[in-house]
Amino acid sequence: MPTQPNADLHCHSVVSDGTLTPEALAERARANGVTLWALTDHDEIGGQHRAMAAAAAQGMAYLTGVEISVTFIGATVHIVGLGFDPDDARLQQGLAATRGGRGERAQEMAEQLARVGIRDAYEGALRYVGNPELISRTHFARFLVETGVCRDTSEVFRRFLTEGKPGYVPHRWAALGDAVRWITEAGGMAVIAHPARYRFSATEEYALFSEFRQHGGRGVEVVTGSHTAAEYITYAGVAQEFGLAASRGSDFHSPQESHTDLGALPPLPGTLTPVWDLLADRVRQPAA
Repeated sequence: MPTQPNADLHCHSVVSDGTLTPEALAERARANGVTLWALTDHDEIGGQHRAMAAAAAQGMAYLTGVEISVTFIGATVHIVGLGFDPDDARLQQGLAATRGGRGERAQEMAEQLARVGIRDAYEGALRYVGNPELISRTHFARFLVETGVCRDTSEVFRRFLTEGKPGYVPHRWAALGDAVRWITEAGGMAVIAHPARYRFSATEEYALFSEFRQHGGRGVEVVTGSHTAAEYITYAGVAQEFGLAASRGSDFHSPQESHTDLGALPPLPGTLTPVWDLLADRVRQPAA
């Protein structure tokens, strides 16, 4: 059995809600032994050409990436796209439409926080935003830590910004079928991100994977920063049940906030088909 590359196909830069530039991420990934990398900013591919150039400068192979927010049975699910054409117009238009509601949602979040005595949260969150179109709960969380309301971002999400807590405002994202189609029509592969994070019943999860497959989705993150070792095995089984390729990625956002660093995950388990095998013709190899 050939040795797997140290692939990290899920992380975020300042272009969405990470704290490092694409160039700094590439440098950190290479220093940690990553040999195949993808930058997967939320609903945004504006950092892709920078990431490609940075990967080449570090001698790493690269796959284009994005993480698209979708609404499925009333919940937010994330779909990672890998290996697509970053200049595809329909993908760019779809992502722009998905980003469109974030600003209004952020204003509503700030209004809710003001009602519990936390003022100027919108302006505070903006200080952490590299791209105002992509203002998110993460930026509000950093503001609440900076101002001493909470000790860390984990406490923020225990007390605020999640369902039933002050500052939570739901948002209707793209439809699952639309996101998968944008990715596949741009020449890429759609992958369900960190499936253990969704609080679905067994029936709901089966519906997610079944519909995803019907729309042309082809992969699932098996080894990822938020999965336990037991969940690696669970989703290896799901990948085999649904005939999906397996992906691997840290979901790294920040040296201060992320408990799993770039390149630090174990290999994919068992006899799964890695996504990079199916995307071999889409991998951008560094110059010899």
